[in-house]
Amino acid sequence: MTQRDWIEKDFYRELGVSSEATGEEIKKAYRKLARELHPDANPGDPKAEARFKTVSEAYGVLSDDKKRKEYDETRALFAGGRVPGGFGGGGFPGGGGGAQGFDLGDIFGQAQRGGAGAGGLGDIFGDIFANQGGGRRGGAPSGARRGADVETELRIDFVQAVRGADVPIRLSSPGRCDRCGGTGAKPGSTPRQCPTCDGVGLVSRSQGAFAFSEPCRDCRGTGRLIDDPCPECGGDGVSTRTRQITVRVPAGVDDGNKVRLKGQGEPGRGGAPAGDLYVTVHVTPHRLFGRSTRNADDLTLTVPVTYPELALGSTVTVPTLESTVSLRIAPGTTSGRTFRVKGRGVERKTSKGDLLVTVEVAVPKSLDDTASAALQSYAEATKGFDPRADLLRDVR
Repeated sequence: MTQRDWIEKDFYRELGVSSEATGEEIKKAYRKLARELHPDANPGDPKAEARFKTVSEAYGVLSDDKKRKEYDETRALFAGGRVPGGFGGGGFPGGGGGAQGFDLGDIFGQAQRGGAGAGGLGDIFGDIFANQGGGRRGGAPSGARRGADVETELRIDFVQAVRGADVPIRLSSPGRCDRCGGTGAKPGSTPRQCPTCDGVGLVSRSQGAFAFSEPCRDCRGTGRLIDDPCPECGGDGVSTRTRQITVRVPAGVDDGNKVRLKGQGEPGRGGAPAGDLYVTVHVTPHRLFGRSTRNADDLTLTVPVTYPELALGSTVTVPTLESTVSLRIAPGTTSGRTFRVKGRGVERKTSKGDLLVTVEVAVPKSLDDTASAALQSYAEATKGFDPRADLLRDVR
């Protein structure tokens, strides 16, 4: 997909959202459509697969703030033929196709300088209105485009998040068509040079005192014509395929973190590099352990204890992620106190977190007669101890 496609494709309509939609609304719409159209959910349905590809292309642009801004500005600029020879037939604004009141030098100067109002359109103009010598500024091929980034999600358990893991995932996304090798032509055939533009992708025309170039309409600016398209990709050179990738999840990853896999996104066009794959990691909570809010490398654990264990002191066995450790509780320890067990948290290459153990008194829901009598005797024996003395001291 090139930026020329932006002029012809309405990505907002493909995702079923308005042009004012927020990034979260766009993501929500894409996820819903991706689930419905996924090839695994529609085996053997070429229409669903083609629609899945189109939706993925739209999301690849609208989910990227920079690309979305360029897309919106390009669509707005070309709407109603506001550029000479614009797609759809208009001419200069207010001029019925004439050159009055429209300074091409100002527009191209701003785009190339990145000046006010350019908004990153220099690359777009460089592609669409490049000179006929063959390509964009800097010598890059006119059809070269970095592949779009791809997003997916992965769920792992708590231990994998703490220790790190290599997790295989199956990914269905646009990639280079294996059947035609990315040429877009049916195997055994090759694209031919467009005779209209002589393979340049641009044609020149004059309008009054101006001469300018525009994308060739016969080949849509590619410089090639495909007489016998590949049945797999329909001539695009890109098809949706399922592949298995191993994601290296680093130790200590938090829920919602993203892992970037460079070059694992959509393939580039015209020799440009592929996009990246961003994997959003979701961590399943552990039934015992949590993560400290103060230090992400520390783990937390709440251990229930009896009142005699706190009052008289004791040694209790507590679990860790690997095994168990013995924790010494001194006599007179209060409920809610936290102990630190060194080196039993998140282990990284250069550091180790700790395990924070909080002891809390467990109160029995019911007592038999013997226990009740013993507890009454204890209450009588400790009448002189008032735990709320300081609390009520200043109350009149």
